[in-house]
Amino acid sequence: MNEFDDKLHPYSRLTPDRILNAIDSTGRETNGRLLALNSYENRVYQVGLDDNSYIVVKFYRPDRWSDAAIHEEHEFTDALNEQEVPVLTPLRDKNNKSLLEFEGFRFAVYRRCGGHAPDLNFVENRIWFGRLLARIHAVGALTSFEHRPSISIQEFGLDASEFLLENQFLPMEYESSYRAISRDLIPLIENRFKLAGEYRSIRLHGDCHAGNVLWTDAGPHFVDFDDSRMGPIIQDFWMLLPSEQAELNRYLEDLLEGYNEFYDFDYRQLHLIEALRTLRIMHYSAWLARRWSDPAFPANFPWFNTPSYWEEHLLSLKEQLALLQEASSEFL
Repeated sequence: MNEFDDKLHPYSRLTPDRILNAIDSTGRETNGRLLALNSYENRVYQVGLDDNSYIVVKFYRPDRWSDAAIHEEHEFTDALNEQEVPVLTPLRDKNNKSLLEFEGFRFAVYRRCGGHAPDLNFVENRIWFGRLLARIHAVGALTSFEHRPSISIQEFGLDASEFLLENQFLPMEYESSYRAISRDLIPLIENRFKLAGEYRSIRLHGDCHAGNVLWTDAGPHFVDFDDSRMGPIIQDFWMLLPSEQAELNRYLEDLLEGYNEFYDFDYRQLHLIEALRTLRIMHYSAWLARRWSDPAFPANFPWFNTPSYWEEHLLSLKEQLALLQEASSEFL
């Protein structure tokens, strides 16, 4: 079959030879060693060079972000790096370009950076991590994105549920239940945002979970700002927090002890934790559905779009509905 067949997913053209040729086009000499890393939205590889060193290259998903939006991602990490905030920034070529192109694929090159997932079971690690988040947000608040969107109920909630229903991903026996619960969730989410009041929307990491943080003896550093967007600062907290209330309070207290040393936390935003968690649950299912034509998704998420998946998804939404219906949060 012709590799340019319109029926093929664009990533089907991203062959090992094309990946290595893309790196060679930057003036680096590869030694043929190529390892696919754990990434689905984009394609990310560790590539060996002739001097026995390694780089990491990220090929951006076609048609997801505009060039301007990708440049904003790079500019944000560069600004953080200039303030000595430990983040992974793209390397620039001789023309000072960080976003490169080869045969229709846009890509960026990074140094290989080791580390392990953060262990937030220790108080001192949570305090340390809070300081790092504050430093990121202090830089993030200096200016705004113009080409990247904000976290919104419309995109993560309404658009997500509409996509699933319109494209008939849910089995017929679950469709009416999903339609009803998604309809009931939105006003509760809106109410949480009202309780949080007017907040300042700043540039965020946006996808702040343990998989996007590497820890070394020097402390934590962030990778993958691909989902960076504007939003409330609590967005970069809640994915790090356990679900059990007492433990959540303990984690949050320690994170904020470090955070408030460098940046003031808006405590009203605690109202948004369950609202943002709910929006992510809704958005995640729609994200999988939107990517289902990419062969990597059925191969790596075989449990998606099965009856058992939708049963569990509805149960998760019902649990969130109960949490959002609570009059107030225990930690407020």
